[in-house]
Amino acid sequence: MRLLQAAGLAKFYGPRLVFKDVSLYADAGEALLVVGPNGAGKSTLLRILAGDGHADAGTVERTPPPGRIGFLGHRPFLYPQLTALENLRFWAGMYNAPDDEESLQAMLQRVELAAVAKERAGHFSRGMAQRLNLARVFLTKPQLLFLDEPGTGLDRRSAQILHEEIARAKERGAGIVWVSHHVEHDLPLADRVIGIARRKTVFIGPAEDYEPEAVC
Repeated sequence: MRLLQAAGLAKFYGPRLVFKDVSLYADAGEALLVVGPNGAGKSTLLRILAGDGHADAGTVERTPPPGRIGFLGHRPFLYPQLTALENLRFWAGMYNAPDDEESLQAMLQRVELAAVAKERAGHFSRGMAQRLNLARVFLTKPQLLFLDEPGTGLDRRSAQILHEEIARAKERGAGIVWVSHHVEHDLPLADRVIGIARRKTVFIGPAEDYEPEAVC
């Protein structure tokens, strides 16, 4: 099932061209890895695809309704004065997800935060905050998920939990568009890769055919 279709995308910042003629798609149960050098416009592209930014040319079509689309970016979207449990309850209410104690605790258990469920998120380390952010996103069981460098700054165990949750999402049929700076580490979970460099698409194809030297 096609969840996302983008055609002929272009983006300018003032007179500066960021990229042009970018076309891609994402299907249910697969992960599309977005790679490229710093400044290539990967995060900009992801925001456009997610509906959080606009393109200067081209079209984007998303099949799932907004409530079934998840976004995990550089900002954690957590309330530091609330506990881990209270943060999840708030977001569950926003997206009409189960907000009973058992469901929320089970989600915290999955990201290994059950022991700190009643501690304020503002006291969490970077890795713990990102785990809670993962719980926030995956609690809503998004049908289409956008990830913007979710592994940045994570310790080894947190990165492993991230991969486990991405694998779960794929297994239940979610489509994932994933900007990565840890390509070698993330590639095994990807089905296809799109490489953005020199203001255009320089590679698109199956993950097993990805050629890093082409994307520089």
